[in-house]
Amino acid sequence: MDLKDFPLLSLVVSFGILWLGAEIGNFLRNRFRALQEEERSDFNILLGAALTLLGLLIGFTFSMAVSRYDQRKNYEEAEANAIGTEYVRADLLPGPKAAEVRELLKKYLGQRVLFYTTRDDDQLVRINADTMDLQSKLWAAARDPALAQPTPVTALTVSGMNDVLNSQGYTQAMWWNRMPRAAWALMVSIAFGCNVLIGFGARRTERRLFLIVPLAVSISFFLIADIDSPRRGTIRVAPQNLLSLAQSLGQ
Repeated sequence: MDLKDFPLLSLVVSFGILWLGAEIGNFLRNRFRALQEEERSDFNILLGAALTLLGLLIGFTFSMAVSRYDQRKNYEEAEANAIGTEYVRADLLPGPKAAEVRELLKKYLGQRVLFYTTRDDDQLVRINADTMDLQSKLWAAARDPALAQPTPVTALTVSGMNDVLNSQGYTQAMWWNRMPRAAWALMVSIAFGCNVLIGFGARRTERRLFLIVPLAVSISFFLIADIDSPRRGTIRVAPQNLLSLAQSLGQ
């Protein structure tokens, strides 16, 4: 199980890890020796630098997650445009083929909507299999008239069908493009070290204060994981353009 696919669980786990870091720092301070006043100035500089670095990393990572989210939205819009355009171009095919392509596009559109809305892994496997099957049928339906009568008109429908198939591939690639694990490991490591420093530099044991930074940072981690998780997060790309197209086609 990958924690970044479960944002709420990552919130709980990261909070526990960071709070443990503060407690470890507090234990080290009580076990060995507390900071002397002449050492505190240097320590505060070190702590401030570590927290600044952590803040920058969280900010950059959040920006990367939002960028990926925006790209997923753009590809959803591109899919809807490609399917809608090809549905119109189907009129350029011979009568029986035009009806076949339009019917296949309606079924394909339904599968694409399900791809965006489902959270069930077993259903997703079936959706992907049905999508590949429909893609093969759609390509054959556009290819056969083009081979039988190669004209600029049939070439236009083949080009449109190619856009439909490519848009699905771009979408899938974007959904696989997640935050690297190395970035998560680096952020968690620095956040853990910062909390150890906070616990070690405290003048006295005050566990309620030790909760503030772990809570704030873990909420930031949760938000990043939620935006970066295209299927299990609370902030997800809704297939608004695909649903609107489905309504316009009478589906």
